[in-house]
Amino acid sequence: MSILPDILAPELDVVFCGSAAGAVSARVGAYYAGPGNRFWPSLAAVGLTPVELPPERCRELPHYGLGLTDLCQRASGADADLPQDADDPAALDAKIRRYRPRVLAFVGKRSAKAFLNARHVDVGRQAASPFPATELFVLPSPSGAARGSWDIQPWHALAAQVGRQPPGAPGSRR
Repeated sequence: MSILPDILAPELDVVFCGSAAGAVSARVGAYYAGPGNRFWPSLAAVGLTPVELPPERCRELPHYGLGLTDLCQRASGADADLPQDADDPAALDAKIRRYRPRVLAFVGKRSAKAFLNARHVDVGRQAASPFPATELFVLPSPSGAARGSWDIQPWHALAAQVGRQPPGAPGSRR
């Protein structure tokens, strides 16, 4: 059984894939609900949503062309505390092939490395994808625990990749 249900629909612009629900997210039943998490402010800041949504409104994301899932759905907590066998890359692969988003964006390097079976991944657009219709993107973790490596620029690059701009940007329709 999933800690948090997937929020997916066919042919979304972006599906965000994290490692697993954090402790607060699991407790309240909403993605990226931990204190200090920059996920929701970042979506608005880069123009992926028109306003900053609270985590409790996560089920509205498909209205904005966005979806959510986690690589590990049967455990929650900090990445370091997840069981080694908890990731399910085959399930993620099946979801992406079924729903065919334009971009699969890994929220943090850990989920990208686990899915790609890679020792190292760079932040940003990935050169190769196992999916014919879906590009891969790796974002820095928005977790409050990852403040030292935070950079919103890759989030802006992702938004530009799918044709979105922050409110007030030249050419922005918002």
